[in-house]
Amino acid sequence: MLQNLTPFLVHWAITGLSLWIASYLFRGLKFDSTGALVVSALLLGFANAVVKPLLIVLTLPLTLLTFGLFLLVINALMILLVSALVRGFKVSGFWTAFFASIFISLLSIAIGSMVGGSDPATNIQMPSNGTWL
Repeated sequence: MLQNLTPFLVHWAITGLSLWIASYLFRGLKFDSTGALVVSALLLGFANAVVKPLLIVLTLPLTLLTFGLFLLVINALMILLVSALVRGFKVSGFWTAFFASIFISLLSIAIGSMVGGSDPATNIQMPSNGTWL
């Protein structure tokens, strides 16, 4: 059970670190306390796992029309959603959320690649008997 919890905690820490660094680089991104940062990182992970896929499916025609660039808008909307739900997390506007979401995504990818770890979601496992169906 603990082995399943470790990738979650690592991803949560990476998201929290990325949000913390972004709050120092972007004037319009503020956290009132460490608790607000921790809850924001947790809620952002939840929003990216549950709400974001629904938004991607609902806006698929627009995403295809813009060659995927609308996904950047969806990322910004996820940050705005979390800031609306978490007391102590403030974002000054859409453009701050837009550029902060790009920075947070890139920084999370960079830190995640350095930390490494085995993510069970990325490993493809062949069936034991060799039949797929």
